[in-house]
Amino acid sequence: MLAVQAVRAGGPEVLEVVDLPVPEPGPGQVRVGHRAVGLNFIDTYQRSGLYPMKLPAVLGQEAAGIVEAVGESVEGFKVGDRVAYAGQIGAYAQSHLVPAARLVPLPEAVSFETAAAAMLKGMTAEFLLRRCHPLRAGETILVHAAAGGVGTILVQWAKALGATVIGTVGSADKAALANSLGCDHVVLYREENLAARVRELTGGAGVPVAYDSVGKDTFEASLASLARRGLFVSFGNASGPVPAFEPLRLSRAGSLFFTRPTLFDYVATVEELRASAAALFAVLSSGQVRIEIGQTFPLAQARQAHEALEGRRTVGATLLIP
Repeated sequence: MLAVQAVRAGGPEVLEVVDLPVPEPGPGQVRVGHRAVGLNFIDTYQRSGLYPMKLPAVLGQEAAGIVEAVGESVEGFKVGDRVAYAGQIGAYAQSHLVPAARLVPLPEAVSFETAAAAMLKGMTAEFLLRRCHPLRAGETILVHAAAGGVGTILVQWAKALGATVIGTVGSADKAALANSLGCDHVVLYREENLAARVRELTGGAGVPVAYDSVGKDTFEASLASLARRGLFVSFGNASGPVPAFEPLRLSRAGSLFFTRPTLFDYVATVEELRASAAALFAVLSSGQVRIEIGQTFPLAQARQAHEALEGRRTVGATLLIP
């Protein structure tokens, strides 16, 4: 089968197309034949060495497809079932072995492409909005990269929950997309004083929560945009890791909270995983959230897809098609 692996840590050039044997499932495993594979920033972090891992390795964390084979002791799945998963590295391939406990059934109402574009990003949005900071109707929130993969979902889901959304983007085209998704206010963070604009929009109070996937470039502005006892949710490093800082800064800025969560700690059990996926599929099926698939690449062009993602040349989600 065709697969793409990182042969060493480095730039997109370390991604190589390889031919690997089709794997056979062992006890508790399911082989999924991929119809669509999601591309995420975490893939670039693992490829670059920011998140160290043993290399060479097939990258990719999420996909959707059809069950091709099941191993011993697998219950609840059979050949031909529509399924999806996230958080199981090795998705940049035509097929992948996944523990049955990490698979979720895919409703007919949700396409393979939508699921592959939404699993990791959508369940991330779910825990950020419903569990990391349980969002209440009427709250005003700050969402960075509002036209990005997670951002487009956060904006729509937050609006469905009754929030006012201030979104940041890096270009006029992305501002138009953020507006179309329901952002109440869109800020070009490279051209405007973001913290001052947030204070203006909130009557000086600031926001109770800032969702920041950009990292280094927006750290100071996010910190300065928070209300007293506000929560800084740092969940990505698109521009590089946030700088080291003294905890005393949180005290001086209004007894702030800071968290660096990962999806995997919020879907650690089968029950949490299934509940998160069910909540995601519900908002997708209802139309409250639509997935923006901005671009697709053949699986063999994963290198070009990484270059586009890191070069800020993507809008919404990016898919690799086996």
